[in-house]
Amino acid sequence: MGSKCFKSILVAVFSLVFVFFFNVSKVHAAPGDPAEAGQKEAPKLNPSKIILEHVSDAHEFHFYTFNKKPVFIPLPVILYSPTKGWSVFMSSKFEHGEQTYNGYRLLTEEYVGEKKLNDKVYRPGKIWAVNEAGDVDPSGKVYDLSLTRNAVQAIISALILLWIMPGIAAKYRNGQGVTTAPTGFQNVVEPVITFVRDEVGKSNLGDKYEKYMPFLLTVFFFILINNLLGLIPGTANVTGNIAFTAALGILSFIAIMISTGRHYWGHIFNPPVPGPIKVIMFPVEIMGIFTKPFALIIRLFANMISGHIIILSFICLIFIFGAMNTALGWGTSPFFVLLSIFIYLIEVLVAFIQAFIFANLTAVFIAQAFEGGHEEDHGHHAETVVA
Repeated sequence: MGSKCFKSILVAVFSLVFVFFFNVSKVHAAPGDPAEAGQKEAPKLNPSKIILEHVSDAHEFHFYTFNKKPVFIPLPVILYSPTKGWSVFMSSKFEHGEQTYNGYRLLTEEYVGEKKLNDKVYRPGKIWAVNEAGDVDPSGKVYDLSLTRNAVQAIISALILLWIMPGIAAKYRNGQGVTTAPTGFQNVVEPVITFVRDEVGKSNLGDKYEKYMPFLLTVFFFILINNLLGLIPGTANVTGNIAFTAALGILSFIAIMISTGRHYWGHIFNPPVPGPIKVIMFPVEIMGIFTKPFALIIRLFANMISGHIIILSFICLIFIFGAMNTALGWGTSPFFVLLSIFIYLIEVLVAFIQAFIFANLTAVFIAQAFEGGHEEDHGHHAETVVA
C-alpha cells in the first residue's frame, strides 16, 4: 500500500515539474501594441530540429536552458589543419555556434539557413574553417578529432565496466560467491551473469560456451551500461548512434569469422542444393555472411533511438498544442507527461532486452559457424527472438 502511494506521489511530482517548467506558452499582443514595439516575432517551434538536436552527437552535454542561459558541460575540441596545425580548446569558445574562434566555426542550423548553404554538405554541428569575414571557407581542410559527448560517454561506460567487473571477478577468485554467499553489489550482478551464462552461452554454444563467455558478458554489460546512461536527461544516446552499433557489429563479425571451420565455408561455396540452384544460392550465402552482423547493427540502433524520439515527440506536442491555444496546452500537458513517463519506464526494460538480444544473436551466429554445426554436436535448437 505504501509503495503504491509513493508511486502515485512520484507521478504527481513529475507531472507538476513538467507542467510548470516546460509548458511555456507565449501570448502575442495585438499588432501595434506598445508592449510589442521593437520586439522581434517569437521563433516558431520546430519539433524536428529539437528532436534531432537531442538524439544527435554534439560538442557539449546540454541539460536545460533557464532564463535564456543554457546549462551545459563543454567538451574538448581537437582540430588539425594542414595550414594552422593543431588547435585544442573547449567547445564553450564557440558560444553555441554564435561566435568564431581561432579561425573555426561550429555551424548551426540558423547560420546554414542565413548563409543559404547546402545543409547536406555544411551540416549543422560540424566545425569548418572560416575566412577573415567569418564565413565558411570551403577550401580550408579541417580534421576534427574532438571528444564529442558520444565519445566521452562511451569512455565513461568503459570505465564503469572496468571498475565494476574486475572487482566482482576478484571476489569469485577468492571464493566469495563460490563457497560462500555473494555480498554487496556482487549479489546484484550475479543473477544477471548466471542468466547470460545459461540462456545465452549454454543454450546456444553448448560445451564450448566457456570460451566465449568473456566476450558475450563484456558485450552485454557494455551495451546495458550505455543504454541506462542514455536514459539520464542531458546525456548522450550512444547506442542510438549508428557508428557505435557498427563498431559492436564489426566485433561480433570478427568473433563469428574466427569461429568458422571447413563445414561453414563448405556450406557457403557448395550449398547442399541441386546443381543449377547452387548458382543462385552462392551469392545469397555470401550476402548472408554480412547480413547477420548488419542485422545486429540496425536492430540495436533502431530500437534505442526510437524510444527517445517517441518521448521527445510527446513533450513537443505539449508546446504545439500550447501554441494553438494556451488552455489546450495546459489541459493536454498531464496526459502527454504521463505518456512520456510510461514510455520512459518501458525504455528501462528495453535497455535490458536489447543488450540480451545483441548478445544472444551473436551467440546464435557463432554457433552456426562451428565446424560440423552445433545442431549435430549438441542438439542445438534456435529460437526466434523478436525485438
